[in-house]
Amino acid sequence: MTEDWPERFLRKTEMLKTDNMRGALLMMLSMAAFTLNDTLIKTVAGDVPLFQAVFLRGLLTTAMIVAIAASRGAFRVRITAPDWRTIGLRTVGEIGSTVFYLVALFHMKIGSVIAILQSLPLAITLAGALFFHERVGWRRYLAIMTGFFGVMLIVQPGTTGFNGYSVLALLAVVFVVLRDLATRGLSDAVPSILVALSASVSVTVLGAGGTLVEGWQPVDSQALIALVGAAVFIVAGYMFAVMVMRVGDIAFVSTFRYTALLWGLILGFAVFGEIPDGLTALGSLVVVGMGVFTLYRERQIAKSAVANQRGC
Repeated sequence: MTEDWPERFLRKTEMLKTDNMRGALLMMLSMAAFTLNDTLIKTVAGDVPLFQAVFLRGLLTTAMIVAIAASRGAFRVRITAPDWRTIGLRTVGEIGSTVFYLVALFHMKIGSVIAILQSLPLAITLAGALFFHERVGWRRYLAIMTGFFGVMLIVQPGTTGFNGYSVLALLAVVFVVLRDLATRGLSDAVPSILVALSASVSVTVLGAGGTLVEGWQPVDSQALIALVGAAVFIVAGYMFAVMVMRVGDIAFVSTFRYTALLWGLILGFAVFGEIPDGLTALGSLVVVGMGVFTLYRERQIAKSAVANQRGC
């Protein structure tokens, strides 16, 4: 049996009666895990070089994922050539998003970086319409455009508050869209844990290569504890992120990424004493508001579809 432990847990939970509900919970769990990982990684910025931190975290992450995969018998599963190509495409997205996101995270407020990433549900909704032919009406297209205006309020191009690293955060969004859409194309036969392992190995190799250029610094016990904690949380994040793109509708499930913003603001203030400026706060509200609107529209469309079926 190769079914992952979170999936078994959710399958046994009676309240999760639909794929959309399962996907929503998986997304919220994923966002919590990734934000806690981000916080711990950011605490070592300045003490541990970026690629060294990526490499050390990656070693721990890969070891944990290998142990989980072996215990589940995942290595006995035969993966087809089309799935390997899809995993390869997803890996490109994973590497690109990791590099651009972590560089931005090391140089920006964690709340601001996460706020920019809140454009992901809008970007994925648009990509789902373009590549998966999911139905998106003019109202949701308008919400997407308004949401991206909110992103511009966060980035603040052309102002003294503009941070060039914001562009890297936006590039990370592009690569996460690639990663998530590639995940959507995987067959059900591919264990989620193997997809997570592929991502972890690729990022670890990237970190190892980066240390050759960036150099190596001694790691104290406090930084090592933070990296171990980051590895634990990112393993959970990997698992949930892979699974969430394989259940439910993209437009519905992606909306629950916004829970990451709440985590980012709370942890940014509690750990780093960060307070968002007015434009960042306004832009975040605009982006989240448009995401909530897409959720509302998805529900309305679903209700209409059910009503039409009953009327047949």
